This record gives sequence, C-alpha cells and structure tokens, in this order.
Amino acid sequence: MHKNDFLSSDIKPSGEGMVWITSMGLAVGLTMIVFLLGMIVYNGLEVFWPKSVVRLELKEGSTAGLRNAPAFAGEIVKTQTKAVQSLGADGGSLLRQREYQLFVGNKDVYGFGYKFIDNAEIVGESRPSEIVVAERLEYGNAIFIPKQFTLADGSVVGADDPAFTATFDRQVEEGNERRAEIRRIERDQIGAINRQLDAIRLGRRAIENKGGELSVSDRQELSDFDATVATLQAEYEILAAKARGLRELQGANKIVYTTVDGAERTLSSGDLIDYYYPNRLSFFDKVGVFVHRFWGFLSTEPREANTEGGIFPAIFGTFVMTLLMSVAVTPFGVLAAIYLREYARQGPFVRAVRVAVNNLAGVPSIVFGVFGLGFFVYFVGGNIDRLFYSLSLPTPTFGTGGVLWASLTLALMTVPVVIVATEEALAAVSRGSREGSLACGASKWQTIQRIVLPASLPGILTGLILAMARGAGEVAPLMLVGVVKLAPTLPLDGIYPFFHLERKFMHLGFHIYDLGFQSPDSEAAKPMVFATTFLLILLVVCLNLGAIMIRNHLRKKYKTSTF
Repeated sequence: MHKNDFLSSDIKPSGEGMVWITSMGLAVGLTMIVFLLGMIVYNGLEVFWPKSVVRLELKEGSTAGLRNAPAFAGEIVKTQTKAVQSLGADGGSLLRQREYQLFVGNKDVYGFGYKFIDNAEIVGESRPSEIVVAERLEYGNAIFIPKQFTLADGSVVGADDPAFTATFDRQVEEGNERRAEIRRIERDQIGAINRQLDAIRLGRRAIENKGGELSVSDRQELSDFDATVATLQAEYEILAAKARGLRELQGANKIVYTTVDGAERTLSSGDLIDYYYPNRLSFFDKVGVFVHRFWGFLSTEPREANTEGGIFPAIFGTFVMTLLMSVAVTPFGVLAAIYLREYARQGPFVRAVRVAVNNLAGVPSIVFGVFGLGFFVYFVGGNIDRLFYSLSLPTPTFGTGGVLWASLTLALMTVPVVIVATEEALAAVSRGSREGSLACGASKWQTIQRIVLPASLPGILTGLILAMARGAGEVAPLMLVGVVKLAPTLPLDGIYPFFHLERKFMHLGFHIYDLGFQSPDSEAAKPMVFATTFLLILLVVCLNLGAIMIRNHLRKKYKTSTF
C-alpha cells in the first residue's frame, strides 16, 4: 500500500476520545464556576437594590392577617407555588397555589420581618406612593405611611405640608450628625480618658508592688496620680453630660406614622439612619439609592446581631490579617526552599523533609488552630505577658487571641505552599545562568541573590498568591486564635502605637459563618450572607490581582530563556 493511501485512510489517531472527554470536563468545571460566581454576585448585589413596596389587601377573616390586620405591605422577596389539598365530595385533589414571601419590616410591631401570604388570601393589590421605607438603628427597616412630625419646639409638620419632605431630610441628617458626635465623644475623647486612667492604675500598681516604705519620689508620684485622676474625672463628667444632652436631643423630635393596617405609632427621628419613597423612584433614583446603600454596607459597622448595618471592621480585619500572614510566610518559606534546593545535600533526610512538607499541606486547618492556641497564644503570649505586661495580669494582653497570633497561625498553615512553589521556581532557572555567574567569579550566595532569586520571583509570587487565597478564606483556626463576632476597635488606628497586634478582630469568613449558622433571624441573615460572600471573593480577587500584576512586571523585567 502506498504511504499516501495509508495516511488518507479512515484510521483516527488514538486518544482523540480522551481529548473530547477532558475538554468536556473543563467546560463543565468552568460552567459550574461561572454559575456559582454569578449566583453569588446576583444575590449579593440584589440586597442593595431598592424594590417597590406592594400593599396586599387580605380577605375578611384571613388566617394570614395578624390580629385581624386587613393588609400587609412589603417588598416581594420570593414567589413560589405549593401544593394544596382541595376539599370535595370526591375526596379532593391537589391544587397548585401561588404564595408570596414579603419583607414586611416593622419587626417591633409584628414580631417578625418576613411573611408568607397565599394568593388565595389576597383580594387587592396596590403600590401607594406615600409609603416610606426607613432604615433604623434597631428592629431593621420600618415600612409605614408618615403622618406628621412633632418637633421639640412644639410645632407640628403634617405629611401634606409642602415642608414635610425638607423637615424629614433635615431631621435624618441632624440625627446622623448627633450620632457621629456622640460616637466621637464616647469612643475618642472618653476612650482617651479611660486609657490615661488605665495607665495611672498600672503606674500606681508598680509603686505599690515595690513593698516596704515608699520613698519621697514615690509619694510625690502617687500624689500627682491623684491630682491627674481628679482632673480626668472632671473632664469625664463634662463629656458624659454633653453626650447625655445629645442623646436627649436625639429623642426630642418624633415622627408619627401609621402602618398599612391602620395602627398609629411614634418613632424618634434620632433612630432613623436613612429613608426613601420606594414607589416614587425612577431608575436613576434607584441607582442612587443602590450606591448609597452599598457604600453604607462597606463603610459602617454591623448592628442587630450582624444582620443590619455594614461590615467595614470585617473587611479591614481580613485585609490586615492577610497582609500580616503574607509578610510572615514569605521569608520563612523562601529561605527554607533555598536551603532545600541550593545548599542541602540531597539524600534520605532531605527527601523525608520534602515528604513532611507535602504532608503538612494536607493537615486539617483546625489542627493548626489548636497548635496556634497552645503555642502562640498560651506559650509565647503568656511568656510575653509575664515578662513585659506583668502589671496588667491576670488580664492578658498577648496571652489571648489576637490578629498577630491569627496571622502567624495561618502563615504556618500556608508555608508548605510557598516552599513547594519556591522550590519549583528555583529548579526552573537554567543551569547555564548559574554556571555563567560562577564563571565570572561570583560566589554561590551572590549567584542565588542576583541571578537565581530575581528569575524565580514570578514563581515565588505564584506560591504567595495561592497562600493568600487559602489564608483569606480560612475560618476554623481563626475561631481559636483571635476572631470575634464583633470587635469594638480596629487593629490599626490613630492611637499610639497605631499597630495593635494584640487586639481581636473581625473576619469576613467568620462573619459568613456567624450569619449563616448563629443568627437568630435566618431570613434576615440570608441576603447578608450572599453580600458578605461577594465582598470576600472581591477582596481575595483584588489581593490576588495586585500580586499577579507585580508578578507579571517582574517576569518581564527578569525575562530569560527559561520563561
């Protein structure tokens, strides 16, 4: 047979079926990833988009009503069908019936925030333009029809008054300003006084611990302490009185409103954070409300068992912890890889070390958390407290969970990834580059420092990217070494020494766990879970993109024939 006849035959190359199978597997995997990310992004951003509020009239004697309430108003969260057994002479049959899940708000009125209503119970539906959705400090959003403002000076502004909207805006703005001022007084100014009083307490304890008769200088110092305490107490009383006055002003102005069932209630304007008329919004108005609510979610602190408010402390805590972990894991992982690849004599011992490193990458993360608790917190932190913070004992400073110990625990957990990636990057550097450097008279360390490491930096950063991605999403070890449900202060602020590595912190991953499994209101927590998950993914992507950009820059800078 001629060679061309053989090549033109119908015989297919072997392995073509496996190519199709692998490509199908890749397509399925990518589809699942895109679907998952799309679902998280959609559900996470939908939380902030303002929806219209529908008023549903219920038929008389409806079991869906509360205390014979004739109507409910709220945002339609979900529409679904359910099977209902019908009654009849033939024994009945199963019917498909639609029902709505409404976010009705007014948790202080109804005792719940979400309500399922059957379509059969509804006799009328409308979208009144006068309905207001108001964000409050407590009990979630309120959905109501405003009636009037009763101001502190005795004046009354009715809802039909042309000045009502301007009054509403002014009251909300002034309430937010007073709330910020109260926060500044209590957290910053009174907090500074408390820190000075605490320093005086420790100084007094140091003098008392000397024992024996006090010297003249010690007695003078105690006298100075007493005088300073008296001054600080006077300043404290002034600030506390100012804060009390602002709180009284917060409750002086009232808004009178009615719910859709006709019940009249009163709310202090100081408890309002924001409001809008959902059924009056145009598309661009909704975009403005969306941006405002999303920014508030990013920049404020959580409220109501983390189901309301923002998550700024969790974002900041995750960011700081990930950076500290990266700073800690990189030098140790790179140095260990350099020794194993460049200096250690290859043999059974080195092979055993590599096997141990690879096995260490497969250890469950909770085991690292237990190790971090025992070694970093109790042993290292406890000894630091005994040596440098003995006056504060038995209250621990470093002998309890904090952002430093959490970062070091995750660094220990991710160091195998950095070691393996660095070793592979070092091995990829061409032998000719090394020999050329040595031939020019450079020492081995000079060759590693100036030739091998620069060429290996892209691979090293790849390992760091993988470590950051894993460390930022871990939750189990953090629950043992520093993460909390709500942290009153950030690990980084304007108070000396500015970096407070001993402080506990909030984390996006733990925030998701807390909302999903520990929240007392699962329905209210569900949208927050998606929103927080979206931000965690976004934060990890931003950190990884930064590292990838640095890696690409270094790859171009130190490009050799190896890459």
